[in-house]
Amino acid sequence: MKSTTRGTLAAVVTGVAAAVGAAAPAAAVDSVPVPVPLDGISKSLNMEVPKLGLEVPLLKPGAPEGPRYVTGRLLPERTLPQLPVTGSLPGADLRAPVPHVLGDDFDHVGVGAPASDLRTLGPGLALDAPLTAPNPDNFGLPDLKLPQAGVVAPVLQTVPGADLGLGPGL
Repeated sequence: MKSTTRGTLAAVVTGVAAAVGAAAPAAAVDSVPVPVPLDGISKSLNMEVPKLGLEVPLLKPGAPEGPRYVTGRLLPERTLPQLPVTGSLPGADLRAPVPHVLGDDFDHVGVGAPASDLRTLGPGLALDAPLTAPNPDNFGLPDLKLPQAGVVAPVLQTVPGADLGLGPGL
């Protein structure tokens, strides 16, 4: 194999590997870390300032369930289906100096609230027409009935958590 062929093949393989490597992590990110730059304040005031970092979630809408037909109804069970959305709650990480309130060993406080998973379902709507299915005893004409309308309540599921710590130089 010539050296130009080997060089071209190596460049193609490197390009494909870079494209695959760049695409894979971008699809797997659930939240974006956002550091809050406070170093300038620390240097200008010549003192220790809090350190703060945040995590901003990326919400991902899902596909709603399809209509479910029920015998005896003219319209599907859920006329307006619930839209599922998954993501995470925002997270925060705070480290701050405190005066020696509790003694010499406790000069920093830290609060860590990691991003926690979040699953939601938007509100839905269930309707039914004021007519029944065709009735063979009534020459194929539908019977009258009371109309039905209902709102399907939204759902929110998460388990948030946080850690609080005191200590020297967190």
